[in-house]
Amino acid sequence: MHPHRFSINDLEKLSGIKAHTIRIWEKRYGIIEPKRTDTNIRYYHNCDLKKILNISTLNKHGFKISNIAKMDEAEINEKVMEISGSHGDYDSMINNLVVSMIEMSEDVFEHTLNTAILKLGFEKCVTHILYPFLEKVGILWLIDNINPAQEHFITNLIRQKIIIAIDGQAKPTAQDAKTFLLFLPENELHELGLLFYNFILKKNGFKVIYLGQSVPFDDLTEVLKILKTDYLFTYFVAAMNTKEIPDYLQKLSESFSYKKIFVTGYQVFQEGINLPENVVRVKDAEEFKQILKTL
Repeated sequence: MHPHRFSINDLEKLSGIKAHTIRIWEKRYGIIEPKRTDTNIRYYHNCDLKKILNISTLNKHGFKISNIAKMDEAEINEKVMEISGSHGDYDSMINNLVVSMIEMSEDVFEHTLNTAILKLGFEKCVTHILYPFLEKVGILWLIDNINPAQEHFITNLIRQKIIIAIDGQAKPTAQDAKTFLLFLPENELHELGLLFYNFILKKNGFKVIYLGQSVPFDDLTEVLKILKTDYLFTYFVAAMNTKEIPDYLQKLSESFSYKKIFVTGYQVFQEGINLPENVVRVKDAEEFKQILKTL
């Protein structure tokens, strides 16, 4: 795989270690060696990011940088895996997931996430580990240092975990349980968040009709002619810009004025987005669980 280039500021954003500190560690301990462009601008490769993430984990757990500098790569990796298995430290687990994505290592992913689930439970693992991890994935996209294969690799592994958790909630629901219709707007393909809300609903005894990715508006209308649902739920990630969302929400509101519609996603919290009366904005999973208690 062709190595991507990271600036020292990229390393700071992803590891939490100040650029100034990284430079000192380079000079004093030679922990990584930056490459230089023809114009003498330093840059780093995937292997450098991985090493800085691992060093960050060790350093936060009391290892002195002078001692880390004496370790070879295998020893550093071994110590990091020990920490992720014996501590409930969120940052180290998140860093390990970034490494698993960069290296496309299913073994590292499975070890890290299974440990997190055992220690935290599935819901807390998603909110405290996977959500922050996906934010780092977003940073990697913004700085153009992740390729589609890496993103598909990691999101499909996460998707499998969430689906298994949903299947584990396959307990009989009450006959009078309220029904949610879950869908993503047309051209919206990022369904991990929607799947997690599916899990929350089933865990709390609600019925779910899950339509998934990229549902055309006309198809949504036809489904609602056939099926009885009490609520709609959708998630905005990347398919629409901020200017398009109000029009879409207005169309939803007018077409299904007799239903309460729940919406979530970073975009719906931007300034200038006013919600129709039957549309409810959901900040996060914790707020949604509180809302469910009132339905």
